Amino acid sequence: MTLSLRRDVVLNEVDDGLVLLDERTGRYWHLNGTAEQMLRELLAGHSPAETAHRLTAVPANDAPVDDEFRNRVTADVQAFVDGLVRAKLVTT
Repeated sequence: MTLSLRRDVVLNEVDDGLVLLDERTGRYWHLNGTAEQMLRELLAGHSPAETAHRLTAVPANDAPVDDEFRNRVTADVQAFVDGLVRAKLVTT
């Protein structure tokens, strides 16, 4: 799956993440740091599963990441993608 921002969606960096502005509607979405990381990985061409693996590869406390946790993160990334698609912010 290749994900890209729609032509009329503008991405702006802010201190605590990103803002996506849909110039067609004037609506905007504020993404926190985690959502920013997910979006950047997805826009770089990584699948939701690859994105989840990359996000959990180096845990903050250096503890190993189990499959159950990685599966939950994969589901969260997929839900994020689904939300972006529903909001018509990206194309796949």
